[in-house]
Amino acid sequence: MKRYEKHLFVCENKRPEGHPKGCCAEKKAKEITQLLKKRLAELELTKNIRVNISGCLGACQFGPSIVVYPEQIWYGNVKAADVEEIIQSHLVNNIPVERLIIQDKNYHKDV
Repeated sequence: MKRYEKHLFVCENKRPEGHPKGCCAEKKAKEITQLLKKRLAELELTKNIRVNISGCLGACQFGPSIVVYPEQIWYGNVKAADVEEIIQSHLVNNIPVERLIIQDKNYHKDV
């Protein structure tokens, strides 16, 4: 039985200050998570769409990063201003937001 139609994982990983890869936490990932959850609740979509925080997704250089399942769409450099577009385009209308998709296929290396 499928519980959710879509499941989002938002990286909120925190690395030590000064780490060369940086981290999603210092790039306002928590704000993005909160906005996603708030808007999905307002739109009454939480029955079918779940948002969870995540540890490191291995896309630090593209943070804040989000992965959407089951499509396995990876978004990078997400800002609070992008949340509504992700919701309306991808989550509601099944059209991924191309400009935010991580294009580098090697992003998972050297986590």
